[in-house]
Amino acid sequence: MNRIEFNETGLLVTRMGLGLAALGRPGYINLGHAADLEREYDPASMESHAHRVLDAAWRLGIRYFDAARSYGRAEEFLSTWLKSRGIRPEEVTVGSKWGYIYTAGWQVQADKHEVKEHSLPVFQRQLSESRALLGPYLKLYQIHSATLDSGVLDNHAVLDGLAELRDEGIVVGLSLSGPRQSDTLRKALSIRIGGVPLFGSVQATWNLLAREATVTLREAHDLGVGVIIKEALANGRLTSRNDDPAFADKRHTLEQLAIEKGTTIDAIALAAVLAQPWVDIVLSGAAQVQHLESNIQALKAKWDDESDRRLAYLVEPAVEYWQARGRLDWN
Repeated sequence: MNRIEFNETGLLVTRMGLGLAALGRPGYINLGHAADLEREYDPASMESHAHRVLDAAWRLGIRYFDAARSYGRAEEFLSTWLKSRGIRPEEVTVGSKWGYIYTAGWQVQADKHEVKEHSLPVFQRQLSESRALLGPYLKLYQIHSATLDSGVLDNHAVLDGLAELRDEGIVVGLSLSGPRQSDTLRKALSIRIGGVPLFGSVQATWNLLAREATVTLREAHDLGVGVIIKEALANGRLTSRNDDPAFADKRHTLEQLAIEKGTTIDAIALAAVLAQPWVDIVLSGAAQVQHLESNIQALKAKWDDESDRRLAYLVEPAVEYWQARGRLDWN
């Protein structure tokens, strides 16, 4: 996998990246997360497990890695892996996020797994924490799940702090969440500080079930913004692990297309994302080497207009999609 330009950000990335949401903490909402971790939650065991997946990602050519302060010890695990493997900062691009505080106390079940706070003190503290762990590897720093309701895009002190970070050479981005991703992105794209746009990248949810942000993401990409797609497998709903009877017919259609293409359901779903001309990076959220190896097949899977036509009926209304995501169990 060759490194490519991340649109007009000046960064070099690969078409597929690895997100560490499922690798840095015992509990997550992905279907089968407990099985992925083999229910081994000791921090040292989880670190070794994360390193094995990171080793596989490196072997497969992945050179973009995505973490967040709220992903438990994801930044720590990534940091120890980068340093222990002797990977130089110029060989890799690392992105992380601030704005959620991890509150699960290293438990699978918790009253609250993470708490959103987009204040200036949290930004300053979490930036310092991310830099302490990732140092020169950290090249992209993103607001975690920016929404209009959080008020972060109207907080001038935070925006000025982000602009200072941008002027230091770190690309500033934001990740999106919820049915109003497009509204949030349009507001973000309008923000200019020092005469230039503040945000150089956006990370959004887009998959065969959720396509509501298509037009706005295309507009952002046309403006030179780097586009990262997260949750391309809908937290496991677009994999063979989805045994929901209500999804059985859709799963059958996915399986039939995958068989015809000589690949897997997950590879087909990821190939659909990679086929979008406005997508720079799609994240694999794999927490097992075998799943990552399956995901990477998307780079070779054939996606065409006929594939798109056959799977168009999978799309769910945005509110329904996000409600279904909200019902996923932490495991």
